[in-house]
Amino acid sequence: IMDFYNFMSPRPEETTMRQEVVDRIESVIKELWPTAEVQIFGSFSTGLFLPTSDIDLVVFGKWEKPPLQQLEQALRKHNVAEPYSIKVLDKATVPIIKLTDQETEVKVDISFNVETGIKAASFIKEYVKKYTVLPYLILVLKQFLLQRDLNEVFTGGISSYSLILMVISFLQLHPRIDARNPNMNLGILLIEFFELYGRHFNYLKTGIRIKNGGAYMAKEDIMKAMSNGYRPSMLCIEDPLLPGNDVGRSSYGAMQVKEAFDYAYIILGHAVSPLARSYPNKDSDSTLGRIIKVTQEVINYREWIIKKWGPSHKDSVGQVETGTLLGVGVEDQQQRDSVSPHSADSPMSLSSPQQHSSASSASSLSGSDIVSIAFHPCPYNPINILHYTGYSTF
Repeated sequence: IMDFYNFMSPRPEETTMRQEVVDRIESVIKELWPTAEVQIFGSFSTGLFLPTSDIDLVVFGKWEKPPLQQLEQALRKHNVAEPYSIKVLDKATVPIIKLTDQETEVKVDISFNVETGIKAASFIKEYVKKYTVLPYLILVLKQFLLQRDLNEVFTGGISSYSLILMVISFLQLHPRIDARNPNMNLGILLIEFFELYGRHFNYLKTGIRIKNGGAYMAKEDIMKAMSNGYRPSMLCIEDPLLPGNDVGRSSYGAMQVKEAFDYAYIILGHAVSPLARSYPNKDSDSTLGRIIKVTQEVINYREWIIKKWGPSHKDSVGQVETGTLLGVGVEDQQQRDSVSPHSADSPMSLSSPQQHSSASSASSLSGSDIVSIAFHPCPYNPINILHYTGYSTF
């Protein structure tokens, strides 16, 4: 888990590239509305993003209603986005513009005058300080959901915010341990997370509360705090920042996520049992590699980013080490200007951005296009793994 986290964590080049995307969009917005303020929230703000994660932006200004079409036209005029990628979702609960950046193929969501995202990012950063194990679990779980196309609400999955709140609740209410201990066995925590939400959590009757130290609530009690006529969703998570809001209300595919978690619990349970030593593939797959993979497209994409946004290897020894880790030397800065994401030298010419996010779906977990990183789990006593019960009452 730690190896996976270190491998997939944002590199300086990826942060630089994403900031340039933000700057491009902000320049268009400022040209339209000089007094508008653009802020970043979501995973790019918290640092908990995967290489193909999107960027969330919110624009603050004085409008009677969100000027979605006006910004859409300006973005088209300046060729910031790929022409067919711009979508205006004006009927959504939170109206947004979705686009894919022309130069980098990074996906971006833009909303207007919505403060909750900014507050949520600050909220998550506070819990990352409190629970040092949180980022490790989040990155693994994000990858797990991503490759099964369960990481977006509109495709039947759950949002990143819902996932993070589920992990926070799991750590808050763990029956046996103090999850603030940075030396906790991450492997056991991950299996217990899958056990709780894949096996024992009662989705029909129980809601999740984070505030005041966390609690499991009867949905009937949560419903009392909601607006009239509202019924709690299957995955009911009380928003700790907006009383009366159910974070999981749009997650109509929550039971698919539950089934995926149950699957992971079974697979990992088998992988860490004493019998696993006799499995025919015991030397080819790491324990974690049985449930998550990294596609070659993603590795190529990261190599391309380091080539294009990395400083010359003569200027920074540290960046050479980063490039070597990914199997690529860091090119001179001039190459940035000569290689576009659509050129033959770019991995982005091989597949669309949608393939980068979903090419690692469950149906493609076998074949030569998948790279299984040799993640080595933390040492543990196999017998202990059989005694992490304690959730049977939920």
